[in-house]
Amino acid sequence: MTADPLSVHLKALIEADGPLTVARYMREALLHPEHGYYTTREPFGVAGDFITAPEISQVFGELIGLWCAAVWQQAGSPSKIALVEFGPGRGTLMADALRAARIVPGFRDAIDVHLVEASPRLRALQRATLPDIDVTWHDGPETLPNQPSIVLGNEFFDALPIRQLIHRGGAWQERCIHLDEINGQLGWTDRPAPVELTGLAPSTLSPADGDIFEICEGGRIVAEQISRHIARCGGAGLFLDYGHGKSAFGDTFQALRGHQYVDVLDRPGTADLTAHVDFDALLDSAASGGCICFGTVTQGQFLSALGIEARVETLVSNASPAQAATIRSGARRLIEPAEMGTLFKVVAIAAPGAGALPGFGPPRNR
Repeated sequence: MTADPLSVHLKALIEADGPLTVARYMREALLHPEHGYYTTREPFGVAGDFITAPEISQVFGELIGLWCAAVWQQAGSPSKIALVEFGPGRGTLMADALRAARIVPGFRDAIDVHLVEASPRLRALQRATLPDIDVTWHDGPETLPNQPSIVLGNEFFDALPIRQLIHRGGAWQERCIHLDEINGQLGWTDRPAPVELTGLAPSTLSPADGDIFEICEGGRIVAEQISRHIARCGGAGLFLDYGHGKSAFGDTFQALRGHQYVDVLDRPGTADLTAHVDFDALLDSAASGGCICFGTVTQGQFLSALGIEARVETLVSNASPAQAATIRSGARRLIEPAEMGTLFKVVAIAAPGAGALPGFGPPRNR
């Protein structure tokens, strides 16, 4: 059997440089320019490996579009505002949000659409979904325009590479991927953790032997960059993802192929790799960037507060029985605790001086 090319590449890296951190492994498996997952595969939808909330129900994107309009109005309805999405997938969320935005007088005309997406293949999908929209693409937050901005991120932070600490013998080690000496396949090993990494583990937690703590350095950096942009230019940010509201121990590194969980080291480049978002760390980073922070609330609580039930009833009133059943089942999947309603969390950030944001209680750092 011929080895897959990405596995050959990873083994060569290990032989040359030693064990790979989880973050390096994730970057290679997801983003390798020839063999990476996002380079070679269509991840979204029934025929892909996973389905995101905008693909499940149009109501999701519509409610977020109306949330954006309410935030725009709270900011004094500026004549121009950047509507920015990080990790926009196929562009479905943006398309639904813009459609809903048209019902709010003046809002659609004020919007400049910006998508933060590094993949040329995904940019082409977004162009096809938004054929009549004037879109500016960015590789990262550094080139966003200096104007009031509403920033969205749905299932963006979970795909950013993580590093894993494991507590052994009273000290932190770093989990890495190496070549097993017996079978020559990818496997797990530990090495002494760098001080700059162990310093990111919260001192309020007391680890037991074998406890794992995950650190998404890139997520913390991006959260602070977005926060600095909003604090300087005005606006707000809204982020929805699966994860935990409080920093905690646990191994959440996972792989999904064909809607089934598989071993994270099995056939790299052929499965989506993600980890649960540490929203505590994310909001701490955003607070250091100067914004006020809201959340964490569950996705079920957030969408219910925005009126998902009323929107569903409006849609089904003009739908066939089969369409009505599909609309209702999609909404239930978004908000029910046994589905996405509890595992998925929502946080928001806003420029200093902003009032309460729709769907949230008082800010946590005022």
